[in-house]
Amino acid sequence: MYEVVRYMPAMKTQWDAFVRKSRNGSFLFLRNYMDYHQQRFDDFSLLIYDRQSLVALLPLNKEADGSVTSHGGLTYGGLITDKRAKTEKVMHMFVCLNLWLRNAGITRVVYRPVPWIYHEMPAEEDLYALVNICNARLVAREISSTIAQENKISFSQSRKDCLRKAERLGVSVASSDDFATFWEVLSSNLQQRYGVSPVHSLAEIKTLATLFPQHIRLYVAYLGEEMVAGTVVYVMPRVVHVQYISASPKGKSVGALDLLFRYLINEVFVHKSFFDFGKSTEDQGRWLNTSLIFQKEGFGGRGVCYDTYEWQP
Repeated sequence: MYEVVRYMPAMKTQWDAFVRKSRNGSFLFLRNYMDYHQQRFDDFSLLIYDRQSLVALLPLNKEADGSVTSHGGLTYGGLITDKRAKTEKVMHMFVCLNLWLRNAGITRVVYRPVPWIYHEMPAEEDLYALVNICNARLVAREISSTIAQENKISFSQSRKDCLRKAERLGVSVASSDDFATFWEVLSSNLQQRYGVSPVHSLAEIKTLATLFPQHIRLYVAYLGEEMVAGTVVYVMPRVVHVQYISASPKGKSVGALDLLFRYLINEVFVHKSFFDFGKSTEDQGRWLNTSLIFQKEGFGGRGVCYDTYEWQP
């Protein structure tokens, strides 16, 4: 019988140490990242022990309706395990998890597993257990656009045309720590196109970049001295994930993002297994932003699904 324990701040060191040795975790699951906006979420994360040995983590937060969800501050957050976890053991973990959750009065579980591209070794035993132990149902499927670096697709003709324009006009690209200027470009673009603000405030992204300087990086494009485009990327062991992309009207007109992404894909992160542009969907995947995915697929991205499951424990 596995022992399930709710996370407490005193467990931070143990939690982080397990994330670092896990086969499907990343810096997103480190407590400094999960807790930077802790006031927004009622953390309900769980640790699973086998005879006092920590064998799995489950990042969760509790909702007002008595449900728990893969942590609301993260894009995904399924069961985090290490190489010792085998199928039968993971199935038994879910039996114990469901019993513990029922006893805690939890009425519903919303579960977003870690997409396979982020695994350092295969780790989909949880998906098998969701169906065969939890009777979970798939309630949302979103799609991301990802480049496999060992089998890249060439940029589309329209992207190549923009590349040539950027080169001809003298656009330059570089790494940067000028988040403030990029946030002006990003915020203006999001407000004009969608009437929304970035998920992270400027203060939040600067704090996170300070906490995780090797993992959160800003790259930008200039026309002369003016920043006209940029992207914030999250760097993980096998994957570079694009968190934000934006260009000013001038940046769009000169093909600045095309030059920037060629630089990132073919030079800076060519050694990574995957370059993930992120999702192009809203409303739990029911609405596809066709102009956004057209841009990402033009860079050579192809589909990887981000799924959400639901069940009653």
